Amino acid sequence: MPNPRNAIGIAAACLCFLLAAGASAQRVSKATYIEFAVPGASTAPGQGTFPTAINEAGVIAGTYSDANSLSHGFVRSPAGTIATFDAPGSGTQAYQGTRANAINAAGVIAGDYKDAVNGYHGYVRATDGAITTFNVPGANPTCFGTLAYAINAARLVAGYYADAGCVYHGYMRAVGGAVTTFDAPGAGTEQGQGTCAYSINEAGDIAGTYFDANLVGHGFVRSAAGGIATFDVPGSNGTYAGSINTAGAVAGNYDDEASHGFVRSAAGAIITFDAPGGGTQFGHGTYVTSINSAGDITGYFLARGYAVYPLRQRQDPRFRAAGRRRPVLWHHCQRDQSSRRDRRILCWRE
Repeated sequence: MPNPRNAIGIAAACLCFLLAAGASAQRVSKATYIEFAVPGASTAPGQGTFPTAINEAGVIAGTYSDANSLSHGFVRSPAGTIATFDAPGSGTQAYQGTRANAINAAGVIAGDYKDAVNGYHGYVRATDGAITTFNVPGANPTCFGTLAYAINAARLVAGYYADAGCVYHGYMRAVGGAVTTFDAPGAGTEQGQGTCAYSINEAGDIAGTYFDANLVGHGFVRSAAGGIATFDVPGSNGTYAGSINTAGAVAGNYDDEASHGFVRSAAGAIITFDAPGGGTQFGHGTYVTSINSAGDITGYFLARGYAVYPLRQRQDPRFRAAGRRRPVLWHHCQRDQSSRRDRRILCWRE
């Protein structure tokens, strides 16, 4: 199943870094980068430390894999202290374990874990370390089960689950455990089709992707009131929405032959973009993982070859033509020695 959140796993093959807040394109040489690895993380190809989320206080949540390819969650404080954890019931074999997918302003983490029979279940980890596990009623653990991808300040968790027929449905879970499920209009009803929720903002609006009867992806936004708006990037073969910010702007990527980035305003206006150097063949191009409240977008791009490019400043000509100066930051990171594709981190300011 096409999944824009898979971008996190691919981008994580790069060297971990943290760009200090407030760094602009004009002062990029003074930006502070902090490299870190979780103690116990393997250094073998395809393993290591994978940060997936950061909150306003600079607390980072993520996943690391050990030498046995077992996944564990971690949380890193701004001071550099790292705590690791495993959700109760996590499997102990290769490619099982715990994933940390999101963190809210208070430091509460949402994620999921794979059990001993490879079924997924959701969890919420409080700031004191207490972990509450959950399953959406009707979830089928033999078809993924319950996946938790996002959490907001009100501790509303968003994600998706697979039913008995392996069809996907979106859900929102409240603090007390009440679950609301939903399906985007036009979502397919056969195995591998359906609705996948990936992000929730502070207002309770949810963004994600649904797959129709032909397994084509389309973007959707579900308002806190329950209304669902669907959309496609014009000319795309598939649209994959992965993140929504406080203003209701949605970021993601779309396919023609290669992949390209997009950002959709709350009013529905869509801007598309490509990272310089991104490949133009199938599977290559620009992939977006997140958008913040300022409209900054992060992601990565894939290209052929092993060329490593220096940090550089670019200006998007569309914004120049419109008379607006908006800096664009491109950051590279260590290439993945286990792959014949060039992998770099991309930061783009709307």
